[in-house]
Amino acid sequence: MELRIVYDNEAKEGLESDWGFSCLIETGNKKLLFDTGASGAILSRNMEKLGIKKEELEIIALSHEHWDHIGGLESVLHPNVAVYVPRAFTRGTKVRIKETAAELFEVSGPADIIPGVHTTGELGTGIKEQSLVLDTSEGVVVLTGCAHPGLSVILDAAKVFGVVSGVIGGFHGFDNLELLDGLRTIIPCHCTVHKSEIMDMYQDKAVWCGAGAVIEI
Repeated sequence: MELRIVYDNEAKEGLESDWGFSCLIETGNKKLLFDTGASGAILSRNMEKLGIKKEELEIIALSHEHWDHIGGLESVLHPNVAVYVPRAFTRGTKVRIKETAAELFEVSGPADIIPGVHTTGELGTGIKEQSLVLDTSEGVVVLTGCAHPGLSVILDAAKVFGVVSGVIGGFHGFDNLELLDGLRTIIPCHCTVHKSEIMDMYQDKAVWCGAGAVIEI
């Protein structure tokens, strides 16, 4: 399974950085886009530079309804894509998706999306957010948007799919850094407040995140 960071606060040379997050997941012959960043224009330009065509996207999964994760949505919607959102999304957003996408799936509890890719279901008491859980030969890797429900809560929820071996994405204000000790892969992105501390503390396994990064899991 290959992941490509399409949108992030940091970027490799030749790509644009911006506050937001988007990640392409490729597994088998399936392409799934997780979140769409803040700007459709920036998302589209980065996708073009990375050779990603929106018509190739079979699934779009949105972590939560903040602008920096759904702002680019209209630029990637097309009639053959299925969109997975937490059930708590507003009616207005759901209507816009239904008008363009092939199908809208409202997520509540943990579920399979495609073979090897699962959702934690919507978590959190305030901001409802889903994370993805990816199967690997060494356990499951969790992919987060902003981790508003709390990274520890998300990691616990992911255990229903297997032993958690890694985490990628926005960690928000997560500061219980020792909780990451047992993980093989740590890739803090986007809104991670303590990113520099994590990178220093886990130099042997923490990996830089930014638009253009390619992650093999």
